[in-house]
Amino acid sequence: MTATDHRPVTAADQIEGASQSGRPRPAPDLPPPTGDTVWRYAAAALVLGLTLTVGFFAGRAGNPTPAPPRPVATSDAHLGHGPGGLEVSRDGWTLALDTPELTAGKPGELAFRITDAEGVALTAFQENHERRMHLILVGRDLSGYQHVHPEMSADGTWRVTVTPARPGPLRAIADFWPQGASAGVTLGVDVPVPGRYAAEPLAPPEETTLADGYTVTLDGGLRAGESNQVLVWLGRDGQPVNDLQRHLGAYGHLVALRQGDLAYLHVHPAAASQPSSVVAFGVTVPSAGTYRLFFEFRHLDEVRVAAFTVIV
Repeated sequence: MTATDHRPVTAADQIEGASQSGRPRPAPDLPPPTGDTVWRYAAAALVLGLTLTVGFFAGRAGNPTPAPPRPVATSDAHLGHGPGGLEVSRDGWTLALDTPELTAGKPGELAFRITDAEGVALTAFQENHERRMHLILVGRDLSGYQHVHPEMSADGTWRVTVTPARPGPLRAIADFWPQGASAGVTLGVDVPVPGRYAAEPLAPPEETTLADGYTVTLDGGLRAGESNQVLVWLGRDGQPVNDLQRHLGAYGHLVALRQGDLAYLHVHPAAASQPSSVVAFGVTVPSAGTYRLFFEFRHLDEVRVAAFTVIV
């Protein structure tokens, strides 16, 4: 699952003429389908369950070089947890890594346990978004993102086969919910991948990216400490993608990682009864900084990832 950055598409490109007609238009590489010139407007209304006003679109179109758009708050979006993954131990639980190292370019087994204060492995987990364990793997430079779901053996050891793309510190973030606990827990640990390491520069902020042939646009800014509405628009071959499949119980997922310490947020979208070409999220980032947002979506029986850099 990879994402390739593409040239930015400005708000003026996306919403040309909105102030005259009040009817938004897709970006140039997403021409409106015949007979449906307001597909983005309709999709947003379907997902959010509210009417997006003309003033919102006109505000985006009125300035050819706009500042990041002001988010439109919504109480329907599912807010993510607080930032996690910064500690190897928290709330009485420890991520005990059983794999001493992995090899760049070669498949290897990553094994770990979640242990209590006495070192006993936890074996009772409740499902959270259709899985008992979510494991995020990413380089310290935010490259090589993977979201995998290990399998647990009877002794409480979780195992998954992974192939690090290159040498360097690999961050493993375990997101789980102990059975009977009042909240989930997120723990993080570095996995050594020996070899010569050279950090990749972070991609610059862009509103639109290409991911496996899909045009994905991020609409909405982030402000620290506030609930921000973020919309993700999907298109392919010049048409909106209106037939997303459910992935882990929803029509999309958003993982945010803060550059530097890799503070982690896992955000799920506003509830939707049917798929649409727009997915809405409520995102609260804890501080100013640079974040990498990974949007996961399932289409044509395959999960894909689009990545964005956002400066708060």
